[in-house]
Amino acid sequence: MHSNRHVAGTRLRGLVLVALVLGAALTRLLPHPANFTPVGAMALFGGAYFASRIAAIAVPLVAMLIADLALASIQGWSLGWMTAVIYGCIAGSSLIGITLRRRGGVLRIAAGSLLSALLFFLVTNFAVWAGTSLYSGDLAGLVQCYVAAVPYFGNTLAGYAIYGVALFGGFAALRQRFSELQEHPVAA
Repeated sequence: MHSNRHVAGTRLRGLVLVALVLGAALTRLLPHPANFTPVGAMALFGGAYFASRIAAIAVPLVAMLIADLALASIQGWSLGWMTAVIYGCIAGSSLIGITLRRRGGVLRIAAGSLLSALLFFLVTNFAVWAGTSLYSGDLAGLVQCYVAAVPYFGNTLAGYAIYGVALFGGFAALRQRFSELQEHPVAA
């Protein structure tokens, strides 16, 4: 049976994780360069730290939806077909984050970030090519689409780096300061 202290610590940890992911998502409401967002880093972080795989995927998606609805309301746009593609990439990044559990470390997080950023770049730009008439429907059009997106990839990587350090590093600092945030093994 779990002690009350253990249950309280687990709840507090969950609340702090949700707050960090939601806070990161809401920074999208601030002015920022194109593709310099917390989206991939928060999904990777969620995957790495939420104990439940469902929460690891759902919390970043719900946080993104809240931020998207706020942005849509403020800027007057609606969520379109590309939203589903982006949300699929968020879920994929969360799955990559799950692989970082108990095997974290700076190099693994950096590798996970790079893999996640590449996933986002390849999938979203393929969707733009396949789902719009911006580019010809042949291999040349696909290449043109990817080449046009390359300048934005630097911002994507910078977003992963800055927000990744803030989330992973910030939570590590909080865990050192507050023992209640440490992961507690489940009693048998």
